[in-house]
Amino acid sequence: MKKIYIRDVLSKVMVSAMGVFMAVSLASCGAAGSAGTANNDIIKAPGNSDKLQVVTTIFPEYDWTREIVGQGANSVDKSAADSVEISMLLDNGVDLHSYQPTAADITRISTCDIFIYVGGESDKWVDDALKEAINKDMKVIDLMDVLGESVKEEELVEGMQGEEEEDEDADSEHENEDADENHDHEEGDEDGHHHEEGEIEYDEHVWLSVKNAEKLCTAFEEALAEKDPENAAAYKANLDAYNDKLAALDSEYQTAADNAKVNTILFGDRFPFRYMVDDYNIDYYAAFVGCSAETEASFETVIFLSGKVDELGLPVICTIENSDQKIAETVKKNTESGNQDIISMNSLQAVTSKDIEEGVTYLSAMQENLNSLKKALGE
Repeated sequence: MKKIYIRDVLSKVMVSAMGVFMAVSLASCGAAGSAGTANNDIIKAPGNSDKLQVVTTIFPEYDWTREIVGQGANSVDKSAADSVEISMLLDNGVDLHSYQPTAADITRISTCDIFIYVGGESDKWVDDALKEAINKDMKVIDLMDVLGESVKEEELVEGMQGEEEEDEDADSEHENEDADENHDHEEGDEDGHHHEEGEIEYDEHVWLSVKNAEKLCTAFEEALAEKDPENAAAYKANLDAYNDKLAALDSEYQTAADNAKVNTILFGDRFPFRYMVDDYNIDYYAAFVGCSAETEASFETVIFLSGKVDELGLPVICTIENSDQKIAETVKKNTESGNQDIISMNSLQAVTSKDIEEGVTYLSAMQENLNSLKKALGE
């Protein structure tokens, strides 16, 4: 997995954030004026807004919350829609694994009523951000914590190219660590997973399971009802309606798996869809794990994947969204027939505000993924 050293970055962000906090405080203590109004529009301290403030990190969290509060296309009770303000931090196409919080992001988190984040390795910055929270009554939802034991370790399957050893800076840092800290670092488990500070690396892409989505939406509804009991009935009605939609989509995925001509999909790319394929007992091969920072596949990896396409008679080679498809094209060129389709599946990690304005929803994106999966399975 890509190593993100956030400590130094976050310390700079905290200094900037504290400067913003002081500016807001001074503006609110002075006479009312245009400057003070502008600052308070940016940073809403607890109690300064009649609306419940919900901050989410990625698109699935944002869209699920919209549906539950009554702002979504599938909401059946919109009576509470104007009572909640929802924001999404990763709204400009930045990948979850590359994201670093800005001062504005930290201040938005600090004053919100509900904060929702994934909770994986890419979100290590959150712990420090929450220490700066102004609203001490904030409800925090960690998706991976909600799912508990159903969260999966990262998996290195046959033929998959593992991460290169840590970069020179990381090596230097480890060489300089005190011997007393050595017990905090595992060498790796039997499957070859590398550990940091004694922790197993887990697959973060929990939102790509429709079954997980139902559990997570239920947790969101409970948090909203706790913070806003007056609208609890509306939240529950919307949750029930939305979970019905998720259950129907889950059934469609299962039908597709049951009718598959081949039971394996192959990615000439990273593979963030493990939760999806495990739900329906579909096998897979890929160039890299879902959180990999690698972009160049080795000769051995390409030849292995090409051989699997031939061996299994796979009609499709898959990539994730925004891929340059170079690896997939190389795999295709090295197959016997070279006539496979190359199709994309959406990991929902880089959905932008523009995409949302154009009508993209979690359900619509996952329906498109289902259509692509059907092609990959030979339907």
